[in-house]
Amino acid sequence: MKTISNYTFKTILFIGIGLLCLSAEAQEVEWLTWSDAAELVSTEKNPKKIFIDVYTDWCGWCKKMDKDTFQNAEVAAYMSKNFYMVKLDGEGKEPIEYKGKSYKFVPQGRNGYHEFAATLMQGRLSYPTTIFLDEEMNMLSPVPGYQKPKPFLDIAKYFGDNIYKEKDWKAYIGASGR
Repeated sequence: MKTISNYTFKTILFIGIGLLCLSAEAQEVEWLTWSDAAELVSTEKNPKKIFIDVYTDWCGWCKKMDKDTFQNAEVAAYMSKNFYMVKLDGEGKEPIEYKGKSYKFVPQGRNGYHEFAATLMQGRLSYPTTIFLDEEMNMLSPVPGYQKPKPFLDIAKYFGDNIYKEKDWKAYIGASGR
């Protein structure tokens, strides 16, 4: 019978504990489709705001934001509590209904874009872009570009905690020392 050395055992134990710590740090977010979030807003007695992550399959910064920001335990917990979270492919092919209008995919060049994504991003097709909508699906703000967890959480709390109703962004950031 072969036994493992004390060194090998400690190495395996150390790696196992490290992996457990990593898995405890990352948290999966429950992403919804647009139609699921829209239905929840219209049927819930006290609906949440909607958060939309507009991405593309080819976008490296989108993947980095998924891994670094959205799987951050503090970000994921806050977002899940305060928002219906939607993943929206900026080049998706399925039609989307929003406020009585149907939006569709527009072929252009090698790929194309989805009209709904372009509308939410106010014509600036930049990935990733995160969009915040209120409980009645009105636009609060698009936020273009990759965001690290802490700055993203500041933005999310600005909208999620309704601070935007009392302070403009500069006053909020300045007052909080961010």
